[in-house]
Amino acid sequence: MDSLALANPPIRLADRVPPQTYFVASAIFHYLGPAFAVMLFAAVQPLGVAWLRIASAAIVFAIWRRPWRYFRTLTTSERWAVVGLGVGLAGMNSLFYLAIQRLPLGTVGAIEFLGPIGLAALGARTARNILAVIVAVGGVAILTHVRLAGAPLGYLFAFANCALFVLYIVLGHRISGNGGIDRLGLAMLIAAVAAFPIGIAQAAPAFLDPRLLAAGIGVGVSSSVIPYVADQLAMARLPRASFALMMSILPATATAIGFLVLRQVPTVLELLGIALVIAGVALHRARDVGD
Repeated sequence: MDSLALANPPIRLADRVPPQTYFVASAIFHYLGPAFAVMLFAAVQPLGVAWLRIASAAIVFAIWRRPWRYFRTLTTSERWAVVGLGVGLAGMNSLFYLAIQRLPLGTVGAIEFLGPIGLAALGARTARNILAVIVAVGGVAILTHVRLAGAPLGYLFAFANCALFVLYIVLGHRISGNGGIDRLGLAMLIAAVAAFPIGIAQAAPAFLDPRLLAAGIGVGVSSSVIPYVADQLAMARLPRASFALMMSILPATATAIGFLVLRQVPTVLELLGIALVIAGVALHRARDVGD
């Protein structure tokens, strides 16, 4: 019986769930938390909200996983990947909030996706997947039709966030697999330290108001714990290029949540862009894409 059990190890409950399900959960919470964060901007500046998000997520991971126990078990390259991910998360979250202070959530979501679509294009192996990338890029182009002159600094922050989002996908895949969530927890602790100098001063008002502090913690759990854990569970079972192409749904979820939570009403052209993005995801075949 023991040899049979070793030959056929039990399947974890998490592994029974299709990886696409984790991705959809991540796509929803990826922007649901920031949508609520926008409401905090009246009382707490963006960098302060970003630090509250990162720090509260780090505390959750510290209590839940105690990730520092695993640092000594990592190889040198794994440690650098974790450190790089942590610093990248600090910058990515800070830039993202600076961007959504100035631009609609759907627009920032579309720009954020431009990097992942590049990764997907690099992984395309068939005419069908190349077509899927072209269709998705067309949808993103429509979603970013707003003139750059409207908020140039917002676009600068959005494109910088896009670059760091690519780093998140690359390093997130590198740490995924067995122990991936613990490595993510380590990275989040590093992110909290890295973002401390630029965020703590702006976060100060929240420490004087329990409601603001609770809201900041809620944003952290919904923005950095739920979606990042879901990403790890999906990344462990999806090729990087497949995961990157599925990211094309993010502009659609960003636009939908922007409408439902922030009353940012999309235009007919933006709805067309969303439809093209979803069509690109539907066309894509994961088995035709390499790592």
